[in-house]
Amino acid sequence: MDLKEFFRENPKCALAFSGGVDSTYLLYAAKKYGADVRAYYVKSAFQPQFEMDDALRLKEEIGAEMTVLKVDVLSDQTVRSNPKNRCYYCKKVIFSTILEAAAKDGYTLILDGTNASDDAGDRPGMKALQELRVRSPLRECGLTKAMIRSLSKEAGLFTWDKPAYACLATRIPAGEEITAEKLAATEKAEGYLFSLGFTDFRVRQMNGIAKLQMKEDQLEKLLLMREEILAELRKYYDAVLLDLEVRA
Repeated sequence: MDLKEFFRENPKCALAFSGGVDSTYLLYAAKKYGADVRAYYVKSAFQPQFEMDDALRLKEEIGAEMTVLKVDVLSDQTVRSNPKNRCYYCKKVIFSTILEAAAKDGYTLILDGTNASDDAGDRPGMKALQELRVRSPLRECGLTKAMIRSLSKEAGLFTWDKPAYACLATRIPAGEEITAEKLAATEKAEGYLFSLGFTDFRVRQMNGIAKLQMKEDQLEKLLLMREEILAELRKYYDAVLLDLEVRA
C-alpha cells in the first residue's frame, strides 16, 4: 500500500499534527490525494512556542484546516510524577483530547506521524496509540524517516531538514517530578542556544543542574562562547555541565 491508496480507502480523517517532519508530510499527502483532513495541534507545556509557530505556518502553506487544542498535561498526576513510561500516559491524555474534538467535528479516524523507522518495541507511547486505535499511514506504507525527508524536499516543505525535536519533558530524568518551571527553563535555555546558531542539541536537567549535549562539530563554538552561554543559562540553573559523550 502507498499513501495514495491509503487515502483513497480512508478519504476522511483527522491528523495529530506537530509541525515536525513526519506529520507535515502526512498532512501534505492527505491534501495532495484529495482527503477530507483536519489537523489537530495540541498546545501544552511540553511543546515550545516555535513548534506551534511552525504548525501555523505549515497549515497555511499546505492549505489545511487546523484546530489548536490546549491541554494541561501537568494536571495528570501520573504524567507529572514522570515514570519511565510517562509517554504512555501523556499520549493517552493528548490523543483522548484529539479523539473527542475530532468526533465533534465528524471525524472518527485518527492518524499520527509515526514512521517505519520508529521502534515500536521501545516506545511506551506506541502502546497508547494502539489502544486508542490511532493509525500510522507512514508506518503502514513503509516510509522511513530518510524517505520522508527526501519526499518533503521534493514537495518544497521547509520541514525536510528540520531537526528532530522531542518534547520538553524528555529533558527531565524519569522519576524526577515535572513542573512548569522546569519546562520553562528548558524552553528558554534551548531557545537561547538556537538563537546563537546551535542545532540538534539538548539541554537536559538533573535537580536544577543543566547538562548540555551537543554534536561534536559544535563543541568548538560552544567553548568559544562559554562565558556568554554560562551567564545566560545560570539564570535558569544552579550549574551548567557539558556532556562529553557527544551526540552522534
